[in-house]
Amino acid sequence: MKTAILIPARYQSSRYPGKPLVPLRGAGGAPKPLIQRSYEAAQRVSGVDSVHVITDDKRIAKASREFGASVIMTSPECRNGTERCAEALGQLGDVDLVVNLQGDALLTPPGFVEALAARMADNSDALVATPALRLRRSEVQALQAEEAAGRVGGTSVVTDARGQALYFSKRLIPHLPAGALNADVSPIRLHVGVYAYRPEALERYVATPVSELETLEGLEQLRFLVAGVPVAVVEVATPSFALRELNNPEDVDPIEQALADAGLE
Repeated sequence: MKTAILIPARYQSSRYPGKPLVPLRGAGGAPKPLIQRSYEAAQRVSGVDSVHVITDDKRIAKASREFGASVIMTSPECRNGTERCAEALGQLGDVDLVVNLQGDALLTPPGFVEALAARMADNSDALVATPALRLRRSEVQALQAEEAAGRVGGTSVVTDARGQALYFSKRLIPHLPAGALNADVSPIRLHVGVYAYRPEALERYVATPVSELETLEGLEQLRFLVAGVPVAVVEVATPSFALRELNNPEDVDPIEQALADAGLE
């Protein structure tokens, strides 16, 4: 399959404006902007034909071209990364698979994307695939504490018997009755915000109006489910280092530590 990785990046983040250009130090101590680290993460994925930064911001485009990235300019009207990928699709030429690796997904292991591509290759009917991690008891308890404090600690997903997503939520699902966490491995799966799409799925996505569920949860992938587009959930192994995202300035230090732990220069 001809595969392209797209890295959506926008400058105006409500929590951390300009974060794609925030410098982050790796194992060697040299600073690189977040967008470069995400681009390098994409380049570590095997079986990929091209990698592109997609943005509506000239500052991000300039910085990306300076470290050698291919850049596709998109409209500022795009409401999320999936819409941005759909718009960029017209500039890619013929591709069989589009991977959305979010601009702050610098710590995503290459194996996550490779697992999605393998799932799509094995099932020609699959239109969208995304990874999830099975959480340990301690990890669920940490997310429960975040939820009790009024903070969103992550997105969880439930599936049918075939591994197709039934629902995604920023609340922990399914509900855990007393005693459900006695085992070390829980029934909770944490969604990882990386997606593999066939072009048809992106075309159906932008043809579907934003739904009430998408708005209430603030989760763009729910539009696929509302539109009747099946989303395959691929369970992946938890990496040895923390999968952190850069959402505010307080995340810089732990992300730099995670980069060092992962041996990323």
